[in-house]
Amino acid sequence: MAEESATAPDKGKGLAASVWLKTLPAVFVFLWSTGFVAGKYGMPHAGPFTFLALRYLFVIVLLTGVALAMGAPWPKRREIGPIALSGLFVHAGYLGGVFAALSVGVEAGVISLVAGLQPVLTAALAGPLLGEIVTRRQWVGLVMGLAGVTLVVWTKLGLGLGTPLGMGFAIFAMISITAGTLLQKRYGSVMDLRTGSVIQFVASAIVTLPIAIFVEGFRVEWTVDFMMALAWLCLVLSIGAITAMYVLIRRGAASEVASLFFLVPPTTAVIAWLMFHETLDTLSLCGMALVVMAVALVTYKGKR
Repeated sequence: MAEESATAPDKGKGLAASVWLKTLPAVFVFLWSTGFVAGKYGMPHAGPFTFLALRYLFVIVLLTGVALAMGAPWPKRREIGPIALSGLFVHAGYLGGVFAALSVGVEAGVISLVAGLQPVLTAALAGPLLGEIVTRRQWVGLVMGLAGVTLVVWTKLGLGLGTPLGMGFAIFAMISITAGTLLQKRYGSVMDLRTGSVIQFVASAIVTLPIAIFVEGFRVEWTVDFMMALAWLCLVLSIGAITAMYVLIRRGAASEVASLFFLVPPTTAVIAWLMFHETLDTLSLCGMALVVMAVALVTYKGKR
């Protein structure tokens, strides 16, 4: 009886951890999708790199305090370089490209479409770089996902692609998040998420802050909308969503985690429908269904 009662709490903890890990992909997709909504609220009140620089600085202060209070281990000197480089691609590269593209008029739906190419690029590179095997079924899923993303944002394409510079920013963002995912899988799997994230945000701030100061003049309008957007991006995106992504990368293949980005455009469309009453046509709904099936094909681990 004593042994049974002693193992009961352990079983309960194991069940809770299992449920948490199973729901984590859905949580990640939702949190990541809210980034465009928060950006829409905050972008009119600050330059894109000023917005990002403030975000990085606030997160650095918050995470450093958490790491020190919890006694989190800091990476060894030889580990700092790869961790910082991965963070540069994920934070400064991807987010910088997205915010810069939005600032010059590229539609959010078009950026989502370009970012939708990321899982295909990740799957293509995961084999030679990480030794991962991408099956024929997964390739079919990746192609289906890209087709579904195209359907979801098809109506957005009619609004215009923006300037060539803006499209260049969007493509740069897609390449950056792909590189960051692969580097994080290869070099960042053992890093402490608290201290490692501090290093990554410091590296991103070093790159972003000079652009914010010398190019944008660090202009900020401290409105309620801007402060709410900044708080959401700092707490929910930079800490919540990024931590969820790194946990998923640590526990799964890079191509499988990348496939979750196919769900971001349709999820963003649903959030916009709920918050801004934007319409969802039949083509978009069909695209969402196709995306869900595509992610299932890529991530399913059962028997053929």
